[in-house]
Amino acid sequence: MRDTSHSNGLAGETSPYLLQHAHNPVDWHPWNEQVLQLARTRRVPILLSIGYSACHWCHVMAHESFEDPATAELMNRLYINIKVDREERPDLDRVYQLAHQLLAQRGGGWPLTVFLTPDDLTPFFAGTYFPSEPRYGMPAFREVLTRVSDFYHAQRDQLQQQNASLRELFMRIEREHGPAAEKLRDMPVAELLAALSNEFDAKHGGFGPAPKFPRTPALELLLQTAADTRMQPVVRDTARSMLTTTLTRMAEGGIYDQLGGGFCRYSVDAEWSIPHFEKMLYDNGPLLALYAQAWLFTRDPDYLRVAQGIARWVMTEMQSSKGGYFASLDADSDGHEGSFYLWDMQEVQARLTTREYAVFAPHYGLDRPANFEGRWHLRVCRSPQETPGPADTTPDLETALLESARAKLLMLRALRTRPGLDDKVLTAWNGLMIAGMACSGRLLQQQEWIESAERAARFIHAELWKQGRLLASWRGKRTDFPGYLDDHAFLLDGLLELLQARWNTRWLDWAQALADTLLLHFQDRDQGGFWFTADDQQTPLYRPRNYSDESMPSGNAIAARSLVRLGHICAEPKYLQAGERALKAALPSANRVPDAHLSTFTALSEALQPPLMIILRGKPPELQDWMQELDRQYAPRRMLLAIPQDAAGLQGRLAECAPQGDICAYLCRGTHCSLPITSIEKLQQAISA
Repeated sequence: MRDTSHSNGLAGETSPYLLQHAHNPVDWHPWNEQVLQLARTRRVPILLSIGYSACHWCHVMAHESFEDPATAELMNRLYINIKVDREERPDLDRVYQLAHQLLAQRGGGWPLTVFLTPDDLTPFFAGTYFPSEPRYGMPAFREVLTRVSDFYHAQRDQLQQQNASLRELFMRIEREHGPAAEKLRDMPVAELLAALSNEFDAKHGGFGPAPKFPRTPALELLLQTAADTRMQPVVRDTARSMLTTTLTRMAEGGIYDQLGGGFCRYSVDAEWSIPHFEKMLYDNGPLLALYAQAWLFTRDPDYLRVAQGIARWVMTEMQSSKGGYFASLDADSDGHEGSFYLWDMQEVQARLTTREYAVFAPHYGLDRPANFEGRWHLRVCRSPQETPGPADTTPDLETALLESARAKLLMLRALRTRPGLDDKVLTAWNGLMIAGMACSGRLLQQQEWIESAERAARFIHAELWKQGRLLASWRGKRTDFPGYLDDHAFLLDGLLELLQARWNTRWLDWAQALADTLLLHFQDRDQGGFWFTADDQQTPLYRPRNYSDESMPSGNAIAARSLVRLGHICAEPKYLQAGERALKAALPSANRVPDAHLSTFTALSEALQPPLMIILRGKPPELQDWMQELDRQYAPRRMLLAIPQDAAGLQGRLAECAPQGDICAYLCRGTHCSLPITSIEKLQQAISA
């Protein structure tokens, strides 16, 4: 049991991650100028620990080291100790993850453990998880603490030389961003597919070996390519095969919560069978839209089931009563990873009827050896058609038996100790989920999902949009951090999806204000593109900027695509030009490593060939009928805006597309719009033409 009699400098914070450490014997501090000055005054190095509340290995290191009085005594005597929630301060995380990569010559992760000189905050030693005793080829954390402190005090000349070299590396990395490309030029799709094919796992789907992450930008590119009738059949077939193999294997695997819906962050094996059990909001927003679009393209019922499961999980478990979406669910409960999701065979047998169990067990692998520490984590091993149920069952009955069994076990699971909920509302992640809920709600005609997205948008506007600036994080009425690039880009994208799902001029006005903020405070006016931090934010060592996709799509790519779309909606050249300049700035990096910049190439393709924009004007019932008719097919290269005839505050092109009768449509591409079209048949003919 944790000792809560002692409180440190984190006790006044709101981040669930920081509060997890508020009663450690370590004298933790939050990152602020007063604490940094304290380190300078004491002339001791800073131990910076960065993590997040759903991180399993963060919990392990906390239990082993930060709750240990002997380790805490060393830390307190030798260092000023600072804890950072990487979800609140992604700018610091980006800087020091890169520093770890440069110092350790390998990728980082969480918990990130970095030792800084107090005068200039330059890191001189870095690692991730350190065990309490020597193991895994790593020294004990207490040994690291002592050696690093000795080095800091005894080798100052060497330390200064190393720090100067590291700062020069940061400057060199920043210089590598320029110059921008002179003109936009798309990479042939065949080259992108070849890069993905080299990594593709033809048996299990996905890209690369274990651990496997859902690479949503890659899957979006494959979906758009498979649906593009301009492509050669062999190209489309290749894209479709990689797409459907991956989506199906992920849907069947343990990375997807077969009972409660939603995807975990990644799979530890190549088969998608055993996940790292934390569930992150930022994964599930893009995956929700992807599975809805894939269902529209393939009509595979499993994709519809997954989309419905994600949306149900989000609305029941991840949306606050105020409307904002929560950040994540922990990997652990009762101190053990994944225990909330695991089953004993006897427990399942006791809950289900004989007929239900006869279908459920072979379908989810309970007739096979246990797959996680002597227990079963559910994954689809056989389809209902392949499952040998009782002789008198039909496929429809087997499906019904599976549904009833899942419902019973979900109710039983709800009685267990739940994984920890990080109930921060992060603007960027909410933007991703707003886009996912709005897009999938429109395509699958689920008005409840659209309403969920609207509630989240209203919450962000009320709590995190202050005096024309966006804030990054909210919890318990506190908003301490200014917004970053991803907050603005992802929310802008979400608002554009909301406009297509259900018109509200308020969202368009806000989208323009967000775009103006991007241009004013984040844009690189010399080279194009966008910095991660605003021009009035301070970040140590350098001002980060990145064009590649990481755990989330590139903020620069989403900003560019959204600005181009908004520019076409409003017929506003400054948005179009800013989006195109961002893509030119990204192209040198994208051309060097294409498969790490797939969001950039998706945005680039749209900028080079603007989407067909369909503007409907009319009465709500007719608008809804036409929208449903037009959304029957997957059509990624078009935007659909259904604007009620009495909508107020329209300007420019949208005002010019005036209502005619009960309903009419305008087809717009680039700067040109058609004459009004007053029948759905003629509209579809015009779209086909």
